[in-house]
This record gives sequence, C-alpha cells and structure tokens, in this order.
Amino acid sequence: MKAIVDRDACISCGLCESVCPDVFELDDEGISVVIQDPVDEENEDCAREAEDGCPTDAIHLED
Repeated sequence: MKAIVDRDACISCGLCESVCPDVFELDDEGISVVIQDPVDEENEDCAREAEDGCPTDAIHLED
C-alpha cells in the first residue's frame, strides 16, 4: 500500500501523525509527510484510520 498526502489540502491538524506515527509526521512547515513507503502491512489499519479521519481528505491510499 502507498500513502499519499496532498500538501495543498493539509491543514496541519496532526491527526494522521497521532493516529499512525510510523507512517506520517509533520515536517518543518507543519505539513504532513509520508515517512513509510510502502506502508508496512502492520500499519495499514492505522493508515486507513488516518485517511478516514483526515478533515480535509488530504490523505489517499493506493493498494
């Protein structure tokens, strides 16, 4: 699975990082970045939770 963050849509709320810290973190600008590519199988559930919970739909997952 591949995680993608739309940097223009990210509002720096930090939800993705708090839900799935092995996959997402906020960079120096406060924008979410993917730090695990591809997403390990053990982190797929939390990555989906981050995608579902993102208030601006900035996170997209591809199988």
